[in-house]
Amino acid sequence: MLQDFHDKLNLLRKRFGGFFDLSGFLIPQAEAEASIREGVSFRGINILILIVAIFIASLGLNVNSTAVIIGAMLISPLMGPIIGIGLAVGIHDFELMKRSFRNLFMATLFSVATSCLYFLVSPVNAHHSELLARTSPTIYDVFIGFFGGAAGILAIGSRLKGNVIPGVAIATALMPPLCTVGYGLATWQMNYFFGAFYLFFINSVFIACATTLGVKLMKYHVKDFSNPQRATRVRRTVYALAILTMIPACWLTYRMYRQSTFEANCDRFVAQQFDFTGTQVLHSQAQFGGSKGNTLTVSLVGRVLPQDSLLLALTDKLPDYHLGGTRLKIVQGDDPGATFNATEVTSTMLRDMYQVTQDRISRQAATIDSLRAVGAEMARNDTMGATIAPELRVLFPDVQDIAITRAIAGSTSTGRLDTMDIALVNFERPMGTATERKFRDYLRARLSKPGLIIVPVK
Repeated sequence: MLQDFHDKLNLLRKRFGGFFDLSGFLIPQAEAEASIREGVSFRGINILILIVAIFIASLGLNVNSTAVIIGAMLISPLMGPIIGIGLAVGIHDFELMKRSFRNLFMATLFSVATSCLYFLVSPVNAHHSELLARTSPTIYDVFIGFFGGAAGILAIGSRLKGNVIPGVAIATALMPPLCTVGYGLATWQMNYFFGAFYLFFINSVFIACATTLGVKLMKYHVKDFSNPQRATRVRRTVYALAILTMIPACWLTYRMYRQSTFEANCDRFVAQQFDFTGTQVLHSQAQFGGSKGNTLTVSLVGRVLPQDSLLLALTDKLPDYHLGGTRLKIVQGDDPGATFNATEVTSTMLRDMYQVTQDRISRQAATIDSLRAVGAEMARNDTMGATIAPELRVLFPDVQDIAITRAIAGSTSTGRLDTMDIALVNFERPMGTATERKFRDYLRARLSKPGLIIVPVK
């Protein structure tokens, strides 16, 4: 059995191993190293390009323009020193490592200083979504940095580079976090400062780690054989740093998962439990407080409901939606004792109010259309007898009077309601069977009522 397993494994290696064979696709190590070493340098034109890119990225963050931010990421030369650190660890080139660290530090310093200067003089200092998105890094940012760095080193060492390097620059997003660091420093908002700097640190560490693994995968030759203990110590430090970097990101990811689950449960609770006649949900806000407790605030418009009994009844149902311990607050705009006032109306609440109004108008319009259709049908039935009377006088002279109506019939066995089209006919004299059949077919075709029932009356 064991031999069969080894044979099958070798067969799989032969069949699929060729897809991952790098021979023939890689450039010489010296050529790849020269390209990386050139990108490590931050003097002259490189530092000026970095400053210009920082200004562009800051402008993009300031006006919340994704296109401008992407352009700045394509211009930025920030990836050079980071990849240089990963290469230095992989080939034990400690001089390159020192130079890369020094240049990365200077590039970071220049970037933060430039963005800080921009936001100090910028007339627009309101934070936007592109800024906020870079203050709460998660484990997903770790994966983005790692796989982005892996793609970068493989592209640098490959003959077929394609559009990989620009794509890596966009995916890893090194520039926007540094601009956000400068924004936090300029406005003295430390949550922006530390959150964005942590994101930049995550990207840098895992781009470097992926570069080191890529260098090992491509079997680059080691430069310094004289001090293997030092190389081992450096590798262990790098790996320990990577693990320590991941811990806060894992915690933030877990918190993000709990928050998204809480908000989804709140949406489901509001949708299923706040269904009242004459009262609509204007706005709901789920506030995730973690250890401090969670709060769900629901604003209602329309008919005022009894507050205390409503809170008591709905609070008992919170555990059914995994919301046990959540504080429920109900705000009714028509209640003079409520804390709701005009200053609390946000754009989201106005949009919700508009949607509620539109839904109500649509339902009322549908009801009016239905009533108009019923009224038109009743008017048509009321006048139909007089309309066809001249025809009946010629075709069926035995008919003296006729009335067309529609009735609602209830089944005695199932209780189901259904409509019935009825023709009440007063005959001057009884019709024959053939004439009666012909009369029935005529009425059904003439009135477009296939199920019409003829009821003789005296």
